[in-house]
Amino acid sequence: MKAVVLLSGGLDSTTCLALAIKKYGRENVSTVSIFYGQRHEIELEHAKKVSAHYDVKNYVFDAAEIMKHSDSALLNSSEKNLSPTTYGEQVKKNPRVETYVPFRNGLMISMAASFADGLYPGEDIEIFLGVHRDDSAVNAYPDCSKEFIDAMSSAVSIGTYGKIKLVAPFVGKTKSDVVKAGLELSAPYELTRSCYERTEKPCGKCATCLDRAKAFADNGIEDPALS
Repeated sequence: MKAVVLLSGGLDSTTCLALAIKKYGRENVSTVSIFYGQRHEIELEHAKKVSAHYDVKNYVFDAAEIMKHSDSALLNSSEKNLSPTTYGEQVKKNPRVETYVPFRNGLMISMAASFADGLYPGEDIEIFLGVHRDDSAVNAYPDCSKEFIDAMSSAVSIGTYGKIKLVAPFVGKTKSDVVKAGLELSAPYELTRSCYERTEKPCGKCATCLDRAKAFADNGIEDPALS
C-alpha cells in the first residue's frame, strides 16, 4: 500500500502526513502540494519543510491558470482585504465566504489521483486529505463536507479501477481534535503555516488564524509555531 498526502503546509495536512507515515512508513508515502495562485504562497515553503522533516518526497504542481478568473480573496490576484472575523460571522453576511476558492478540493483531489496512479502504477493507494468538521460548519467550505468527500472518494475509486481510495480521517472531527491527534503523533507543528496573509509572520486575525489559535488553546498549549 502507498499513500499520497495533499500537503498545504498547514497543521491539518501535516497531521495527515504524520498519520500516513505511522500507518505505512515514510518509504511508502509522498506528498503533493499545489500552487493555485494563493496569496499565501509561503505555505508551499512550509510544506517543503514538513516533507523534509519526515524525509519524504514533496511534489509541487501549478494550477494557477485555472483560478485566474476567480475573485476569491484567497488569491494573490485579488485586491480584497481579509476580514478579521470567523467563518461563522462571515456566513451571516454572505453564505459564500470570501476565501472560498472554486471547487479547490475537487481539483486538488483529481490532480493527486492522476499523479498517484502514475507514480505508483498498479499499487493500491490512499490519498490523504486534511479536511475537518469545522471547515464545513455553517457550510463555509462545501468542498470540505462529508457528503462532498464521500462523492469524490467514490468517483476516484471508480475512475482508477478501485485502486485509489480517498482518506479524510478528520472529516467528522473538529480542528481541536486534529491538534490532539497531531500532538500524540509528535507532528512538527512548529514548521507549519495556516495564515492566509502574505506576511512572513501569521497575522493572528484571519479566520484560519483564529481557528488555529482556538484549537491549540482547547488542547491547553501554546502554538509551537509562535514560540
